[in-house]
Amino acid sequence: MKTVGLVVEYNPLHNGHYYHYTEAKRVTGADACVIVMSSNFLQRGEPALLSKWARAEMALQAGIDLVIELPLPYSCATAELFALGAVSVLDRIGVVDSLCFGSESGEISWISDLAELLADEPEAFSLSLRAHLAKGLSYPSAYAQAASEMLDRDGSPDADLASPNNILGLNYLLALKRLGSRIQPATIKRQKAEYHQTTITDAQIASATAIRKLIFGDDAGFEELAPYVPPTTLAIIQREFELGRGPINWERFRHPLFHRLLQLSPEDIAGYHEVGEGIEHRLKAAARQATTVAELVAATKNKRYTWNRIQRMLTAVLLDMKKSTMAELSLKNGAPYARILGFSQVGKQLLHEAKKKSSIPLITKVTDGLHPMLDMEIAAVAVYSLAQPEPGDRPFTAEYRRPPIVLA
Repeated sequence: MKTVGLVVEYNPLHNGHYYHYTEAKRVTGADACVIVMSSNFLQRGEPALLSKWARAEMALQAGIDLVIELPLPYSCATAELFALGAVSVLDRIGVVDSLCFGSESGEISWISDLAELLADEPEAFSLSLRAHLAKGLSYPSAYAQAASEMLDRDGSPDADLASPNNILGLNYLLALKRLGSRIQPATIKRQKAEYHQTTITDAQIASATAIRKLIFGDDAGFEELAPYVPPTTLAIIQREFELGRGPINWERFRHPLFHRLLQLSPEDIAGYHEVGEGIEHRLKAAARQATTVAELVAATKNKRYTWNRIQRMLTAVLLDMKKSTMAELSLKNGAPYARILGFSQVGKQLLHEAKKKSSIPLITKVTDGLHPMLDMEIAAVAVYSLAQPEPGDRPFTAEYRRPPIVLA
């Protein structure tokens, strides 16, 4: 089978995502589709609206053939590490022919040119990046400025690196080049709704940001969501909400997060992943005054540290992701395993083939001690379950027994 890979969060899966999936199969001529999907905590440093299992079910019901979990340290990381983790999974399972991502540009040539220039991290780029950071720019802004300057030197067309999907696309291509992957990249232009757009301006397509805003609104109902998500997604959202397993946002973790921040000294906070340059003092001071997580982030962020960067710091504190622990995981080496969350009958065939070709373990049953990264994942599920007051099996105990979802 010819197989296309996608990197997704599906928070939640909506009509724009479905368009991306169907177009990805069309433009690449693929017979099957594999996704690497974020865990319960996401790239922007926030908890997922619904659990990874609910979102994996959405994906399978929409037609995806194989769902693989992006390990936690990559799931809530910078764009570079997020992309490296996901692309390394797709590359190492050995059955993916192409990678298709959505972008604001819709053109892959300039992204590919830039990835070629930056793959070996040239000194000119590093110097420019440090210079822009020294001016007080946030890392994403400094990176975009330095990268654009590299294209200008090369005489290539202007780069649009102010757009988040273009930046992610660049990092996917950088990961492919650095891994020496045989996977061929392709891109599809994002349609009708911008990545951060909070308003709905189309009858059928809205951004995930706008949909989450609608969900958390005072007058939100399932009928208001219906035009923007596939019917199968709507049914899963309704079921999960009625069972008390959503919607999840940062405020569900307010008490454990504030407890940790108020208990820790600034020096302790500085030992957590992504915390640096004195921001620990701002976090500690803000935790003493804020009454919500949103207030905490707003009081801490500045020109240098974006809202998302602060949220990733808070995720690290909440999940006890220390710098020393993260260093031991050697994230620059890529994903060390592929955790299978679900598959269709076509996906079952892909898994059979992957078992013969994969250079990393394919995990369908979780036990302690398989890998430190997976142990961290299990611990994070326990924290995420604090926001899911469901009867019977707690999600973190069910995690050990739950097999992949199989779509008949």
